[in-house]
Amino acid sequence: MYKFITYEVKHNIATVAINRPEVYNAVNNGVTYELQNAFEKIAQDEDVRVIVFTGVGKAFCAGQDLKAVMGDEKDSFENILKKRYNPLIKQMRELPKPIVARVNGVAAGAGCSLALACDIIVADEAAVFSEVFINIGLVLDSGSSYFLPRLVGSKKAFEFASMANKIKGKEAAEMGIVNMAVPTEELDKAVSHYTEYYAKAPTLAIGLMKQMLNKSGNASLDEMLALETINQEISGSSHDYEEGVNAFLEKRKPEFKGK
Repeated sequence: MYKFITYEVKHNIATVAINRPEVYNAVNNGVTYELQNAFEKIAQDEDVRVIVFTGVGKAFCAGQDLKAVMGDEKDSFENILKKRYNPLIKQMRELPKPIVARVNGVAAGAGCSLALACDIIVADEAAVFSEVFINIGLVLDSGSSYFLPRLVGSKKAFEFASMANKIKGKEAAEMGIVNMAVPTEELDKAVSHYTEYYAKAPTLAIGLMKQMLNKSGNASLDEMLALETINQEISGSSHDYEEGVNAFLEKRKPEFKGK
């Protein structure tokens, strides 16, 4: 079905990978539209409870394919962002399921933004994160101006963005950009540490928490207390809440359905 990405669902885990290894998974029109389609499908599939987002080969994503955008896919930056990147980033952030980025190599420019849009980032220690926009006279896009300062603070974010610093996976973990950085041979095991948990977790409550944390950076205490009240009522009416309480009382491990 897909030409530029791979898509697989197994054991409640959807794995989505950009599949252009010959250009380090640089993004063309097809990649963005196929990713939009895949995340729409994931949103509607109740069997999917966690997503792994990665790249085929030696890179996560090298960012926008400059040859494509200067050639057959030439378009205004406004159209590129409004039609391609911005809807995709919003899909990822609004998806009520956790997304785990498996950063197996370079994550540059829009590729860095795609990683930052995920909920969990597991990186190869040798992976490189870089906001390379400034190297061709452009500004941050695809959400990096939102995500980056929230992760590292405004001054570090300014340096990172304006100098296109290359941050390796281990340093990115120390800075709080990624959750975990591991040697190459341990990457899949580290990713499974998260996916095995989320595939069996109370997905409804996790989706609501994702929504709440998305809003908390720009909301007042009163607004967050109100949202907590609404979402606690929703989660407290769920199958997983009832199962969790019964499991606790019966001294057994809960079997959550994600509902």
